[in-house]
Amino acid sequence: MLQFRRKKRIYDPEISPDEIFLDSSNLPNFNTNSLEGRLEKPLSSRTYFGIGFAIMLIFLALILQAGRLEIIEGSTYAARSEENLLRPTIIFAERGVITDRNGIPLVTNQVGVGGSNIRVYTIPSMSNILGYVSYPKKDSSGQYYDTDITGLAGVEKTFNTQLAGQNGTLLIEKDAHNKTVSEGSTIPAQNGTDLTLSIDVRAQNAMYSAVQQLADKIPFKGGAGIMMNAQTGEVLALVSYPTYDSNVLSNGTPSDVISGYATNPRLPYLDRPVQGLYTPGSVVKPIEASGALTDNIIDPNKTINDIGYITVPNPYDPSHPTKFVDWEPIGVEDLRKAIAFSSDVYFYMVGGGFDGQKGLGITRLAYWFKTFGFTEATGIQLPDEAVGFVPTPAWKLKTFGEQWTLGDTYHTAIGQYATQITPIEEARAIATIANGGTLVTPTLLKGQPVRGESLDVSPAALEIVREGMREGVAGGGTSTGLNDMSFVQPAGKTGTAQTGTANQYFNAWAVGFWPYNDPKYVYAVMMDQGPTGDVYGGIYAMHQFFENLHATAPEYFSTN
Repeated sequence: MLQFRRKKRIYDPEISPDEIFLDSSNLPNFNTNSLEGRLEKPLSSRTYFGIGFAIMLIFLALILQAGRLEIIEGSTYAARSEENLLRPTIIFAERGVITDRNGIPLVTNQVGVGGSNIRVYTIPSMSNILGYVSYPKKDSSGQYYDTDITGLAGVEKTFNTQLAGQNGTLLIEKDAHNKTVSEGSTIPAQNGTDLTLSIDVRAQNAMYSAVQQLADKIPFKGGAGIMMNAQTGEVLALVSYPTYDSNVLSNGTPSDVISGYATNPRLPYLDRPVQGLYTPGSVVKPIEASGALTDNIIDPNKTINDIGYITVPNPYDPSHPTKFVDWEPIGVEDLRKAIAFSSDVYFYMVGGGFDGQKGLGITRLAYWFKTFGFTEATGIQLPDEAVGFVPTPAWKLKTFGEQWTLGDTYHTAIGQYATQITPIEEARAIATIANGGTLVTPTLLKGQPVRGESLDVSPAALEIVREGMREGVAGGGTSTGLNDMSFVQPAGKTGTAQTGTANQYFNAWAVGFWPYNDPKYVYAVMMDQGPTGDVYGGIYAMHQFFENLHATAPEYFSTN
């Protein structure tokens, strides 16, 4: 039989104080708002729903914001964060220095704002050779969008890659307060390579001064002057007057000076020795004589009587023959004297034939002008080189719809009609005569290997032409103005070419070489658009040049 044991209940004899002190007065009308009357109630389901809904909205907003930052704009903020941490700064490469053949600085560098280099051009007479540059550019917020110094003209442009080098990058680490924590070069700058030109500053300044004085004295519109090594093609002086200031164009200020360059009728932007095309006049006669002698067109000892003109029958009107005049009656002359005194009559005969004397004719005349380099770029290291032009029957027919005439050949034979050449082309042609037949390539770099072409021209013919050019100085010819200086024995040729719509201007040329017995150097001066009738020509400038050069660099006249 099962027995159940009842657990004894233990009673606390003590009475709780809150029961003792219960306000019995509240019992008849129990106030639920009083402390004693408040009973603990459970929260309603609506309250739980509201709280839960609010928490869900908060979590949803956080998820959406995280998605936007990570997925939609993640790369943007990542890049911004990276920039805030590591900021790249440009390390500007130092552009190569340019010096003359003797190490004299022509272009140097100064440190500009932000660490970039500012080019300093030290020789005003060389702007046409050196050119100018453009500097790195910033946008309105001060950030570089162009970090390179770029050559825009002259050797700065031609050798831009060599001179420029390569900019580097410096990474700077900053904290949240924009304070530099550390910095380190990740890509070092590679400085540009220095450039040594063949130019001799002494020769350059001597030529510039001579051309400037004559151009301003007459006045001529401008002028060009060249001194070149006849054997190597190294250019020692290359003058264009007037010219611009490389510092002004590189810096872009002052603006009134720059605008003045653009409107100046004397064309300071034109590099006359290389980019200018000019009617050559009689300076083509030594080239023509070289070709005629090589072709056995004429005996150099044959004489004619130059009475100042030749008369050619007019097939269309026999009663009115055509007269081709000379600049003056020269008298009896052979080829050497014809070169020395620049006889037009003699070269009318050599070029086109007259009175039983066979001439070259336009085809062979154009051939020899081309052979001596009048219709191709010389290859000098300057931008935008112009190329000469020699008229032909095909050109005239195409351009004017007219047939070629004997008169056209006569005028071409004395460097007129439509013939145009650059001064550097003429200097190279004269160098070919001086050095014995090598058409050298002019160069602006010192110590370059000689480049050139050996022409199929008679050495004996070239010797006769050199004799004629020497007679032009020492025998009372058109270059006799150079015969009063004991320190130099040049051989020369002058040329005068009419220009302008009414032949109201003339170009004055003086070309030649020295010393006569052992030709080393070539000169060429071209004075652009002087008033017709003026007696001062290129010889005046060359005389001044020789005196200037002898005073500063006498070694160029040494016989050793």
